[in-house]
Amino acid sequence: MLTQERLKELLSYDPESGIFIRKTRSANCVNVGDVAGSVSTKGYIIISIENRYYKAHRLAWLYINGSMPINSIDHINCNKTDNRILNLRHATNAENIRNQGLRSTNKSGFIGVSFSKHAKKWQAQIKVNNKNRKLGYFSTPEEASEAYQCAAKQHHEEFHFIPNYELMQAARNQQG
Repeated sequence: MLTQERLKELLSYDPESGIFIRKTRSANCVNVGDVAGSVSTKGYIIISIENRYYKAHRLAWLYINGSMPINSIDHINCNKTDNRILNLRHATNAENIRNQGLRSTNKSGFIGVSFSKHAKKWQAQIKVNNKNRKLGYFSTPEEASEAYQCAAKQHHEEFHFIPNYELMQAARNQQG
């Protein structure tokens, strides 16, 4: 089990940038002073330590707080590579899921919003305590999104995702 003490022997962590730097040479291609980690296929920074891979956000938590988190660590701004300690918080799995960004399969462009062919309007819905709650039908997706955001703030408190649709669209354009 990796300890805070061992982690600090191997890596330094800058809480303001969220970046880990190698303090020891661990392989032929790894030098002291190198930025540690690479981006995984799921978008998280992963770091190899003694032949085991760790997610950098979990290492940041260990580095600062002294123990590995029991549950999930949530990236508040939904950027999986932003491992600044002020962007990380302890969360249950359910809370972490609530703070996810827009899914790639989303067709409306808004979280919790879909087009109802039956009603010929935009529908807002939210999941609370594992049950879907319909919030109503609206003329525009923006109105439906506003209803969803209101409900998310009420039911999910600080773990509701606050979308910046312009940033999300820019990130999607960069991915291809």
